[in-house]
Amino acid sequence: MKLVISLLLCYLVSTTTWAASNDLDQLLHDVKQRQMVERKINHTREAEFLAEKQNQQQLLQAAEAALAKQKRLSGELKTQLESNEELLAKFEAQLKERSGELGELFGVARQAAGDLTANLISSMVSAQYPDRTGPLIEMIESKALPTIDQLETLWFTLQQEMTESGKVVRFKHEIQVRGNRQEADVTRIGAFNAVANGEYLHYSPETNMLTSLARQPASRYLDLIDTFSHADSGSEPLGIDPTRGVMLSMLIQTPNSMERIQQGGAVGYIILALGALGFLYAILRLVILSITGKKMHQQMHNETVSDDNPLGRVLFATEQSSSDDTATLELILDEAITREVPSLEKGLSMIKLFAAVAPLLGLLGTVTGMIATFQSISLFGTGDPKLMADGISQALVTTMLGLCVAIPLLFLHNLLASRSKALVQILDEQSAGILSRRAGK
Repeated sequence: MKLVISLLLCYLVSTTTWAASNDLDQLLHDVKQRQMVERKINHTREAEFLAEKQNQQQLLQAAEAALAKQKRLSGELKTQLESNEELLAKFEAQLKERSGELGELFGVARQAAGDLTANLISSMVSAQYPDRTGPLIEMIESKALPTIDQLETLWFTLQQEMTESGKVVRFKHEIQVRGNRQEADVTRIGAFNAVANGEYLHYSPETNMLTSLARQPASRYLDLIDTFSHADSGSEPLGIDPTRGVMLSMLIQTPNSMERIQQGGAVGYIILALGALGFLYAILRLVILSITGKKMHQQMHNETVSDDNPLGRVLFATEQSSSDDTATLELILDEAITREVPSLEKGLSMIKLFAAVAPLLGLLGTVTGMIATFQSISLFGTGDPKLMADGISQALVTTMLGLCVAIPLLFLHNLLASRSKALVQILDEQSAGILSRRAGK
């Protein structure tokens, strides 16, 4: 039994060894096959690399040949450039020598063209003759010497501007009035002003349009436009702006009387109302005193006593008294005159009060305006004067209104006081005459 088992084990070992020997032979065979394939691939790659190396060598030789050719060409061009620069410098020196003072002349011509272009852009004449600056700008921007035609254009444009500046011309042109465009007969006064439809016009270079001013000057200037526009010959007065619009723009920005009053605010309106009331009352009292004085003068020359005037009522009181005693008559006259004096001096204290209160209200408006000004300064600083303009305007305008009301009221008060005092003096004189006549009897 043991022998059988030993034989079986020997058989299995020999079988396993034979199988393993076959696998190793197969592996060795596969390795040799792969080495042969890789060797062929490597030979192929080496051949390709050698061929590519020869090709790169040929390309390198061609590039070196091209580089050498370009270097030779660069040298030739550099030599030619130096030659051309020498020739150009020679020609420039020759041109400068031949031109002489013409260079300075052309520089002056370009400067004159620049100055003229700046004037033409804002000139009123350009509204009638547009597109005059194109040739001048071309002449200024050109680096070449000006041609004869360009110099003649400069001369002609300058002469045209000078000539048109001394003319009064009427022509049809499209103007813009409050946003609406319309055709109008425009009258141009040199290069200073243009008028149409009774209004002054402003020239806008951006749109080449004549535009009606947003605000026209005072009526005394506009009335001259109508007279001037309808004149066919001769000379007529007209307000012109020699600064070509600067003075006119400042003039139309000046506030009128109503705007000045509005700047005074509520205090200004109170001062004006007080002044109007004082003026009306003073005029009323002046008329009453004038009528009373006229009646008193008539009574002085009339023997018939009338009670429609103070003198007549005083005389009537003496006639009713039957006493011949001078002292009693004097008391009667004093009583009668005392009754008439308040009616003659009526309203003087009121007018004096108005004259005194008006400047005080102006001072109140001044203080209010300065308070508003300092509030603006504390909030926004002093960088923008326009923020302080309202307060300062109110301060100054109220002071001005207070003085404008107080000064005439003081004159009226003085006039009324003088009138009433003169009438009271008449009563005193007449009463003294009555006493002297009674005493003589």
